[in-house]
Amino acid sequence: MTLLLAIDQGTTSSRAIAFELDEAGALHPVAVSQIELAQHFPASGWVEHDAAEIWTATLQTCREVVRKAGGVGRFAAIGITNQRETSVLWDAATGEPLHRAIVWQDRRTADVTARLAAEGHEAMVQTATGLILDPYFSATKFAWLLDAVPGARERAERGEVKLGTIESWLIWKLTGGQSHVTDATNASRTSLMDLKTMQWRDDLCALFNVPSAALPKIVGCAEVSGHSDPALFGRALPIAGSAGDQQAALVGHGALNPGDAKITYGTGAFLVANVGAEPVASTSRLLGTLGYSAGGQTAYALEGSIFSAGSAIQWLRDGPKLISESRQSEAMAQSLPDNGGVYLVPAFTGLGAPWWNPDARGTITGLTRDSGPAHFVRAALESLAYQTRDLLDALAADGAPPLQTLKVDGGVTANAFAMQFVADICGLPVERPAFQEMTALGAARLAALGAGLIPDLSPHVTESPAVWTPRMDQSQRESLLGGWRGAVRAAIIAAQQSG
Repeated sequence: MTLLLAIDQGTTSSRAIAFELDEAGALHPVAVSQIELAQHFPASGWVEHDAAEIWTATLQTCREVVRKAGGVGRFAAIGITNQRETSVLWDAATGEPLHRAIVWQDRRTADVTARLAAEGHEAMVQTATGLILDPYFSATKFAWLLDAVPGARERAERGEVKLGTIESWLIWKLTGGQSHVTDATNASRTSLMDLKTMQWRDDLCALFNVPSAALPKIVGCAEVSGHSDPALFGRALPIAGSAGDQQAALVGHGALNPGDAKITYGTGAFLVANVGAEPVASTSRLLGTLGYSAGGQTAYALEGSIFSAGSAIQWLRDGPKLISESRQSEAMAQSLPDNGGVYLVPAFTGLGAPWWNPDARGTITGLTRDSGPAHFVRAALESLAYQTRDLLDALAADGAPPLQTLKVDGGVTANAFAMQFVADICGLPVERPAFQEMTALGAARLAALGAGLIPDLSPHVTESPAVWTPRMDQSQRESLLGGWRGAVRAAIIAAQQSG
């Protein structure tokens, strides 16, 4: 029996899952370990992680899973998937981080991207990378780190410090500093990689002031990019697969053909639609990105990013403390006959696609004396559906093939109220697989391909999904969407006035 070790380093936790590869090529989870990750908010709009904590938790969860699954001798390869764009700076000699990692949600470089846009650089950046100018992406985070740590920029030019996203950091640590690599999907989120050639561009490195000497080598998503230090698990294992979390979920869902799409509801929510072998330029402020590059095949995608999805539920729990645990939100929302005209725009760290307004902040509209805690909770859950519909409308405007089904995964999909509301507002069946850890499953499948254990990425599904079908009439849907769009306008106007 062959096992694969999938590392799923997310925004809120470090997780490892062991998958068994059966004779038919299907993957089955056999052991899991997870550790919650501390979040740091040193200033408004700033979000940081401790990269050393991430490494320690990753190592602990992997060792636990290897033990649970019967020992390292049963494992054939490692696959990695990760929160994308989060940026790390570390010392090449000691392997120690030189600053907390800057998380993808962080908005501290909004002034830099605004200046570059005002100088007229966005068209060139978008043509080359598929991305718009926004602090979401790694390039301005890399530059900020180099400037914030004394001497780091000069040392980077000499190759003495390294830059990378989370999978680069983990591969460096797993290999004892032998491999400084990034897979092409993560590289495509930096604003520094040419989307067609899948190589770093010198002109982009110059524009963002990031020395290429500090950047990792770009590799495919299903190839051996290094071997783990034997001391970590008892013997060396090939690191044979790697992809950013949303691309890994695309693979996990088996969305391998043009017109296939999935949305992952995690801390944020990310719609990724496969558009085929050539990149598509969006005119609706979606992102052109790489779906995967594996097994001699390259698939491009259009992506819409929602910055606050599950984090809106966390806010209800940790901010105003309207719930004590996330699962309470479903019953509270269902206790109301409707939303009472209350809308929450969860722009806690700005608005993502298709608005791309880094200055917007969380906004609640429609409050009356009758509004209570349940209205806040329901409005937070409903915001997931409204934001999803915004992305689907942008996808349609870009000429993408119409979706027949919306494939979903992520922790929020356990909330049946939220998923039914997504189906109602989007007017599409919503399909959740029986096994929901699509990011880890995708990482394991990429590793299996990279290790030569399977011939291609085609999924082998053995269990039926849960399905929610639309049951809301068109007039009610349009009325609710009108209220949502008014709330978004209010959030954007407030940001303009405060700016």
